[in-house]
Amino acid sequence: MGSVSRQYPFGNFVKEKLGVLDTDYGFLRTSCYCPLRGEALELLNLYSRSVSFSSSKRLIVQVSALPDVGDFFWEKAATPILDMVENPKHLKNLSAKELKQLADEIRSELSFITSKIRRPFKASLAVVELTVAIHYVFNAPEDKILWDVGGQQTYAHKILTGRRSLMHTLRQKNGLSGFTSRFESEYDPFGAGHGCSSISAGLGIAVARDIKGKQERIVTVISNRTTMAGQVYEAMSNAGYLDSNMVVILNDSRHALHPKQEEGTKTPINALSSTLSKLQSSKSFRKLREAAKGVTKRIGKGMHELAAKVDEYARGMIGPLGSTLFEELGLYYIGPIDGHNIEDLICVLQEVSSLDSMGPVLVHVITEEDQGLEDGRRVEMSMKNHQGSRNSYSLPSYTTFVGSNLSRTYSDCFVEALVNEAELDKEITVVHAGLEKDPSLQLFESHFPDKFFDVGMAEQHAVTFAAGLACGGLKPFCVIPSTFLQRGFDQVVHDVDRQRVPVRFAITSAGLVGSDGAINCGAFDIAFMSCLPNMIVMAPSDEDQLIRMVVTATCVDDRPICFRYPRGAIVGSNNTLPNGIPLEIGKGRVLVEGKHVALLGYGVMVQNCLKARSLLASLGIEVTVADARFCKPLDIKLVRQLCAEHSILITVEEGSVGGFGSHVAQFLALDGLLDGRIKWRPIVLPDNYIKHASPREQIDLAGLTGHHIAATALSLLGRTRDALLLMQ
Repeated sequence: MGSVSRQYPFGNFVKEKLGVLDTDYGFLRTSCYCPLRGEALELLNLYSRSVSFSSSKRLIVQVSALPDVGDFFWEKAATPILDMVENPKHLKNLSAKELKQLADEIRSELSFITSKIRRPFKASLAVVELTVAIHYVFNAPEDKILWDVGGQQTYAHKILTGRRSLMHTLRQKNGLSGFTSRFESEYDPFGAGHGCSSISAGLGIAVARDIKGKQERIVTVISNRTTMAGQVYEAMSNAGYLDSNMVVILNDSRHALHPKQEEGTKTPINALSSTLSKLQSSKSFRKLREAAKGVTKRIGKGMHELAAKVDEYARGMIGPLGSTLFEELGLYYIGPIDGHNIEDLICVLQEVSSLDSMGPVLVHVITEEDQGLEDGRRVEMSMKNHQGSRNSYSLPSYTTFVGSNLSRTYSDCFVEALVNEAELDKEITVVHAGLEKDPSLQLFESHFPDKFFDVGMAEQHAVTFAAGLACGGLKPFCVIPSTFLQRGFDQVVHDVDRQRVPVRFAITSAGLVGSDGAINCGAFDIAFMSCLPNMIVMAPSDEDQLIRMVVTATCVDDRPICFRYPRGAIVGSNNTLPNGIPLEIGKGRVLVEGKHVALLGYGVMVQNCLKARSLLASLGIEVTVADARFCKPLDIKLVRQLCAEHSILITVEEGSVGGFGSHVAQFLALDGLLDGRIKWRPIVLPDNYIKHASPREQIDLAGLTGHHIAATALSLLGRTRDALLLMQ
């Protein structure tokens, strides 16, 4: 929902017709789930288009309060309880039975919306009851609720915190973020993109609260996916030492990096564990335990240490495997609890919320990612009858990318090429790190299960682990998304580049990433990898060049090397995998020759340079298009040639300032080429974070389309009017 500007000419009239009111928080409130028809629907659509949304209250910009999408909402099941909930405060008056019904309605709503917009939603289905219980017990936004990896598992949180009518805009331009965002809602006290950050941030907020003498409660929700990262344990250890009051909820969906067949290892949930969890969380039990500690301390150090060992042993006996780890870190462990039993969750959380001066507490909650999935599938099946209707609303597939309907992606091409090389070279291994494993990597894993290592959200470990493999005589390919490699940069510097260890970095999701917006945008890898003295830095312009770079990386054994490639479909349509030939290090190529303007592209932006050439050719301008291939070492011979044969040189890259264009500028300046007749202009990503939108919209916002490149050339040629006409 949005904060509404008052500059609309007929807002009050429409509001009277539709019964629209403003809440105390400035949010637009409507009965938007009733079947409006005729005049009311027309007025509503007109109102939606007339309203401009302000970001002054950290809410969505330029998003209508109600979706102008025909029958989007009219097809879904009734949700009477959810319709009464506009913010978490409305949960307080619901009975246990109504809370259960509310959870079912939220799950139905999520299933409906995500089936329409083609988004994964299993993680959100798993935490519906937990989300309801948290907001029932705690008083957001006064109490601070932080979510680790605030993506899929926060959809229920968004629905309950005033953003329900905008859920259909998830990850779209000017729509809701797929993550928690401080700029979107006051109910999101901290933005979560990468995992394992919520405890650190929550502890900081808790300490600030203590210093200022405030009383708000701090709740952080982590998942077992994020417990693979060291920052979680660093934060827990610090929380135990500082002993500030905060609640850490471990959402254990029983997800493992390497699933095993033995079902007996799962943490059991039964009546006994539920009873023990309630006992552990009770104020009287906690006070008794603290009093016992005080008595043993007064008796003597030996008695206190013995009592501590007995206490740890007893708690280890009644708790699941690993529960004493949290106790050792200084967090009071409670659990496990059935994450789908609202009554048990509320009982434990109420006890925990009332524990003042008791330090940090960890509540272990067991959830199932498949919870309610069958209902979601039924909803999705019921929608198929409407998909042929012109009134039905659908969005592009999550994997669809700019200008192509191909299903084969750069990642597919990379893995296929790597499998081919691994068949020939038995020393090739793969180390993968990141939030989720790219499905394409399953091909390599199936062929070489003993040479594939998925370390999860432990990017720092992945880099140094790969360095160890290389020092042991293997040829590791360290596969990490660009935005996650940022976390391992210190290890790249000290453990790899400084020691000239031949680790091969395959940097995925490079550049703009569409619906994941600025959170997972790979804007900076060109800059931070190319500044390293020993690193070879490459980027392919198409799938054939990607294959050749895989082969090239395999052949380099004396220093580290990296190459980046984007999400989405490949450029060509050839499904056969050509034989890769190693590239000459630091050697670019000229694709098309002209005499007026030289376009030097880096990576997939070469394709947009070719589009710009076609546009300029229709205006009588002959353009040279070159593919740099290497940012470091730079092909200085090619740059000199382009400067000698043209009066205008434009470099184009899908990266931040400080990357490829900066290396070209450095060479041009030192070589004296900028002292002559050459006009040089860099085209890079703008110096701001581009929000979520479709890939095509993001490229346009970034000024990287063929039209933008052509317009830049026209302006340098003095044809400003043609440049303006081209951009209309």
